[in-house]
Amino acid sequence: MASYVMKFGGSCVKDGSTVRRSAEIVRDYVERGCRVVAVVSALSGVTDGILGALGSAEKGREDEVRSFIESLRARHENACIEAIGKEDLRRNVWEKLEQEIEELGKLLSITAYLKEVTPRIKDYALSFGERLSTRIFWGSLVDQCVKAEYLTGWDAGIITNDEFGSAKPLGITYQEVRRRLGPLLEKGIVPVVTGFIASTPDGVITTLGRGGSDYTATIIGAALKVNEIILWKDVDGVMTADPKLVPEARPIPRMSYDEVLELAYFGAKVIHPGALEPASKENIPIRVKNFYNPSAEGTLISGVAESDTVKALTMIRDAAIILASGIGSSEAMDTNVKLLDLLARIGAQVIMVSQASSQANISIALPREDLKKALKAIKSEFTEDEIRIDYEEGICVIAVIGSGMRGKPGVAAKIFNAVASEGINIKMIAQGSSELNISFAVKEEDGVKALRAVHRAFGLNTIH
Repeated sequence: MASYVMKFGGSCVKDGSTVRRSAEIVRDYVERGCRVVAVVSALSGVTDGILGALGSAEKGREDEVRSFIESLRARHENACIEAIGKEDLRRNVWEKLEQEIEELGKLLSITAYLKEVTPRIKDYALSFGERLSTRIFWGSLVDQCVKAEYLTGWDAGIITNDEFGSAKPLGITYQEVRRRLGPLLEKGIVPVVTGFIASTPDGVITTLGRGGSDYTATIIGAALKVNEIILWKDVDGVMTADPKLVPEARPIPRMSYDEVLELAYFGAKVIHPGALEPASKENIPIRVKNFYNPSAEGTLISGVAESDTVKALTMIRDAAIILASGIGSSEAMDTNVKLLDLLARIGAQVIMVSQASSQANISIALPREDLKKALKAIKSEFTEDEIRIDYEEGICVIAVIGSGMRGKPGVAAKIFNAVASEGINIKMIAQGSSELNISFAVKEEDGVKALRAVHRAFGLNTIH
């Protein structure tokens, strides 16, 4: 009997009608004899709304908090009406939702009184988005005569450390998930689990980071050793590039875990980066499918890498480059290590690094928002005799990704010829040691043109 973990988020759960359609997808699989675990994100925009309400509460703006709670109540009440047909069942679900909305309202009121938001309070508040939507999803499944059980992430056995905002599952999680969900599946019950949220061993609520519902799905999938994890999105799979930037972008039939990890690191909103680890360890395939076009095959992500030279491109906007030079050759290695360590300590994200063979110069690309604090820290840490710093803003970084680039001559030349043919100057170049990607930086205004040129050069426009 085939088994699946299915994650629904974003446009798949934006309102009651999409929640019901998502529940119908689960029902269809169940009616075909499959075992299914459903993982559900908050209604689209709710997490951002709670973050905004926390910001208002921190400033003591109780009127804004009350207004948010009322809009949250109205939105979920409408979703209940649209998703659940049976009146008694809908009333039962709504009573539970009202209790949770009241609890969130009290939390925000106390926060507004104290004018303080701790990481622990933030995770507690954010948990309500998933708790509300998942209960509606559960109600919609039951309304369609599917045996289902509502569970929070911690009910399902996901136990984490106390790194609030980006918690990591403890080893006991996988055993607990099997113990708690396995018997439900054996009885033909669909566990409907809140994505994104979990708890510490002491029961303190944590979150797995933005996009963490993907992580929830792969943790459960790995624990249960399912046949496939399906991430339902609003595109026909992982695309060769962002279709908003490259209209000719096409879905990619197959990708490896490593290729998708590179894409995620370089900013593509494909899958939560941490979500790949549980699936890859157990070699559980992940499929990205289109909620609006469920008959499409989507993209299958597995441990198998196909030979395509280049699979996908992605671009990070709003970047900057720091150039450190004037380092004496004898102490260059130590200085470069200290520089990168300093950036790590202040929490600046290093996107790419390029170093001259003499080791006397090093270029570092980082988000523009990190530039100011990076320059300040470098000025405090190093004297002008030790290091000379220049920088350039208005940069974007393009990553060219594909397992087939390994050991294949001429790939870099093809990339840079395509960019040069558009009259674009490359500011910085780097290649990962895995040879899965070649990254380069150009001026922000040249980014889209460069992206499209490389996409054309490798024939990605014609993928079917």
